[in-house]
Amino acid sequence: MNTAEINRENAQHSTGPKTEAGKQKSSLNALRHGLTGQTVVMPAEDLAAYQRHVKSFTDEYRPAGATEENLVQAVADASWRLNRVAALETNLLTLGMAKEIETLTSDQPVEEAFATAGALERQSKALANLSIHSQRLSRQYERTIVQLRQLQKERREQEDLEMHKLLNILYMKHSKGESYDLAADGFVFTPEQINTATRDRRRSNLASKAYDYRSAAA
Repeated sequence: MNTAEINRENAQHSTGPKTEAGKQKSSLNALRHGLTGQTVVMPAEDLAAYQRHVKSFTDEYRPAGATEENLVQAVADASWRLNRVAALETNLLTLGMAKEIETLTSDQPVEEAFATAGALERQSKALANLSIHSQRLSRQYERTIVQLRQLQKERREQEDLEMHKLLNILYMKHSKGESYDLAADGFVFTPEQINTATRDRRRSNLASKAYDYRSAAA
């Protein structure tokens, strides 16, 4: 028996889903968040839109390292699910009102108002559940944003200290005509970052000297 025949034989004994419904359910596994196991993108939602949504948060926060990346992902997912809750609330009310309006005998504003009230009453339990879910997601979103911003603030402060130390070393080495190996001391800044920091320090020094000169002249 050749390889193709063996593969066909094995396929006959596959335990995977065979019906369209089963295949659709199985396909959701690829859309599950790796950390929480919760479905982030529902079957009726646009996966490409979700990816653009996540990218917008990545572009805004520009995470550095796995921890920041995970926090940005968590923020994006919470935001996506909050948007879903808002859409579900609208859909529930629209569906309920459509059913109520079908029973109206006229299009008088009073009857339409009763139809709206009836829709709210009929969907009250579902709306209450959505409200609880929305509050939990909002708290999760806000906590994660605070955690992410604090982490990035601490990282940038540490980077500023490391850059300040590096520029001092480079200045001393340059004044002595000596070369310096960045990698040897564990600095991970790119040449572009170093050049930018050098220009910023030069501008700051010039501005400080100009201020001292004006103060002395006054």
